[in-house]
Formats: sequence, structure tokens, C-alpha cells
Amino acid sequence: MSNDKKTTPANNSLFTRENYIWMLAGLAVMALGFFLMAGGKSSDPNVFNDKDVYSPVRITVAPILIIGGLLIEIFAIMKKPKA
Repeated sequence: MSNDKKTTPANNSLFTRENYIWMLAGLAVMALGFFLMAGGKSSDPNVFNDKDVYSPVRITVAPILIIGGLLIEIFAIMKKPKA
């Protein structure tokens, strides 16, 4: 009996190298967003500095970066490998 089936190496990996690169990029974008959102601590606890707490970077830019990073993560998970 001869074995007529062609044996090809099985690629059991769920993601390719390109998927992992996209995932790392998404994590980096989210980390940057969280870094920009952090802070706002006053040196004097009796003084409230609204310019530090409600800065446009913390209110607008950081959440946009975090949502963008999440979208990159979704893209990285859904991206099919090239045939």
C-alpha cells in the first residue's frame, strides 16, 4: 500500500508574526494613552489645579489613543495571514 497523501508541515499557530507585530503596536499605543492620562498630582494637597487635571491631553488625546490601540488590537486578532 502506498501513501498517496502529500505531507505538508502543519502550521498550528493561531497567529503569524505579522499579527504579533500589530498586537505589540496596539499595546504601545494604549500604553502611551495611559501614560498621558496619568498624573495630575498636586504638590500641595490643599490646592486644586484644574489646568493639570482637565488638560486637553488628559481629556481628549489620551482616550483617543486608548480607543485607537483597542481598534488596532481588534484588527491584529482578526487579520488573516497571507496565503
